[in-house]
Amino acid sequence: MTQTQSVITAAKQAANMAATLPPQLRNALSARAEERLPFTIRIAGDEEALCKAVDIRRAAYGRHLPELAQKMVAAEAVDLAQGVIVLLAESKLDGSSLGTMRIQTNRFQPLALEQSVDLPEWLRGRRLAEATRLGVADGQIGKLVKGLLFKAYFQYCFEHDIDWMVITARSPLHRQYAAMLFEDVFPGRGFIPMRHVGNLPHRVMALPVATVEPRWKAINHPLFHLLFELNHPDMNLTLPPPAASRARLERARALTETHAEQSEI
Repeated sequence: MTQTQSVITAAKQAANMAATLPPQLRNALSARAEERLPFTIRIAGDEEALCKAVDIRRAAYGRHLPELAQKMVAAEAVDLAQGVIVLLAESKLDGSSLGTMRIQTNRFQPLALEQSVDLPEWLRGRRLAEATRLGVADGQIGKLVKGLLFKAYFQYCFEHDIDWMVITARSPLHRQYAAMLFEDVFPGRGFIPMRHVGNLPHRVMALPVATVEPRWKAINHPLFHLLFELNHPDMNLTLPPPAASRARLERARALTETHAEQSEI
């Protein structure tokens, strides 16, 4: 294939990808300034990508929660379940892993945090997406990656008609989410032990997707420009093809069975 043919092919692929976006989002993106990043963000749609996500997850948790990090030696069954995606940020320079985040919707099963709490009435029956297992590289690049992973989280929720973004946050990280206008789901209970995060005390916090843009604009939030005024072509949230999804589900079932066998030993 010649260089010209490669450019044409890439342009067609980009056009096809854009055509799959909702009209509202497609129009908004076309009006934004374009910014290129020193890394890419994509959905980990194969085993190699998922292993890279697990590696950076373990390394990041190892800096702050080493005991929990020791258990992150492989993908978890929930990483491969229906309604779940794992994001992976990779350096353009050398392909190294720079960050990851898992997003789970409640379309097929309860959120991970529901192992520990019963959600209040105002969240029941709503479309929810919980972000977990956030981990980024150390240093300045990690801060940039973290901001873009949050943008990917928001964009995924927006594209999939999610009503509320939901997270659990330990101290002092809960302050970062409060600054993003996440509200405390259980204001009278404080920090609650979470089974899916090693029983460590976390606050449960939520943010309505539809209000993020107008509320952030009203207060001139420092992340508003990043989320709503810039287009990042290096962020690709295209879902894996159905065949890959079926393979993921089969592996998830195998992982679940393996974990169950180990718990009986």
